[in-house]
Amino acid sequence: MAGHASRAQTAPIDLGGALLLIAVLGAAVAVPYCNLVLPPSSPWHVEGWVVQLLGKYLCFALLAVSVDLIWGYCGILSLGHGAFFALGGYAMGMHLMREIGDRGVYGHSELPDFMVFLNWSELPWYWTGFDLFWLAALMVLAVPGLLAFVFGWLAFRSRVTGVYLSIMTQAMTYALMLAFFRNDMGFGGNNGLTDFKDLLGYDLQADATRAGLFAASALALVFGYLACRRLVTSTFGQVLIAIRDAESRTRFLGYRVEHYKLVAFVVSAMLAGVAGALYVPQVGIINPGEFSPANSIEIVVWVAVGGRGTLYGAAVGAVLVNYAKTYFTGAMPDVWLFFLGGLFVAVTVLLPRGLTGLFRGVRGPSAFGRGAAGG
Repeated sequence: MAGHASRAQTAPIDLGGALLLIAVLGAAVAVPYCNLVLPPSSPWHVEGWVVQLLGKYLCFALLAVSVDLIWGYCGILSLGHGAFFALGGYAMGMHLMREIGDRGVYGHSELPDFMVFLNWSELPWYWTGFDLFWLAALMVLAVPGLLAFVFGWLAFRSRVTGVYLSIMTQAMTYALMLAFFRNDMGFGGNNGLTDFKDLLGYDLQADATRAGLFAASALALVFGYLACRRLVTSTFGQVLIAIRDAESRTRFLGYRVEHYKLVAFVVSAMLAGVAGALYVPQVGIINPGEFSPANSIEIVVWVAVGGRGTLYGAAVGAVLVNYAKTYFTGAMPDVWLFFLGGLFVAVTVLLPRGLTGLFRGVRGPSAFGRGAAGG
């Protein structure tokens, strides 16, 4: 294992990852340019709503990469990663609500409109400080990371694995969904947080702000991919792969398996939180529906379709599936769920290594062997 680890530390970015980085970095420059500089009459002009939609796709791509880190390389199938995404979104939403100030419907400078409507007399203690962007940004990482640490510490120490762990993650996100639906939680209940005005003083409806958020999402995806790539090609990553392929044997060799799994799980949750934080100002709302277990299952479908154990495949799968979702929910809304289920079954049966498996098949076997896409 040591020999493989030493080679992995200097492993170059594979062709698929390089193409992803080039495409995302190119889009980070080209899309804002075409939106802000070119006149609307230009055939290359990109409308504001398109920029917003593409920004959502990039957030979903980062979320898919975070899931692939633990599923593709560590064998942890999380069916509750939507919870970390939603918590990051709520942390950003709380800051955006505080930024509204006295411009809300009720003109209250401290309390968000929904609290005024529900006759709250003062701001809850856990909202304190969210008027500061740096604190909100810290909470975007800290809250999902802390939940993942507590959950992972208890689950991994107890050696909960496989389908039992998947069910526990799904139960976690379902419990959070029910909690956030309650008005007395102080997060807007069923309606959630919405009617945001600006971010860092920039109007969220302005084209320049949307372009900036798109570029920020692109850079976050690049950073997230590179961070995960660095992690999985290091000695640490080789141990993760060994845990995925033979956990009992890896533990017998003296590795503290639960520690490796916990670190990967926390890093994955924090990346999901960042994706959620970038998603919220672009869509203008965050509500308990983001905690829905169905959303977490859909994330797994993205990764499976793209090809798990590749990182770049997960990002590609997220973009492709969400593009299909945008098309089918508009053209044939009654067909979408059937299409999604059929796609997952077809990929599982016919392309167990995902769409990128076709590409890897031409180039030769994966750098991590058969286990990268299997088991």
